[in-house]
Amino acid sequence: MEYRTYQVYILTNKNHTVLYTGVTSNLGLRVEQHKTKSNQKSFTARYNVDLLVYYEQFFDIGEAIEREKQIKAGSRQKKIDLINSFNREWKDLYDDL
Repeated sequence: MEYRTYQVYILTNKNHTVLYTGVTSNLGLRVEQHKTKSNQKSFTARYNVDLLVYYEQFFDIGEAIEREKQIKAGSRQKKIDLINSFNREWKDLYDDL
């Protein structure tokens, strides 16, 4: 039996001025959609937010959505601390997927 996984992720732009938190069941595809700006009118397309700097994986969609809400509710500093604990250099993790 194959288990579906869900990822909560944070993207930023090249100057790290914008942080975007999302949830998906296919992180590689989702980040690719952000990078190619598949939805031209989206927030991430308008602000060039396409660098994957953080993600967590879950086996339960409810847990993933709850974690996304928790991260979104936190301050910018909490998000920065979370990213720093996982990816100190803020490198784009997309190629490592």
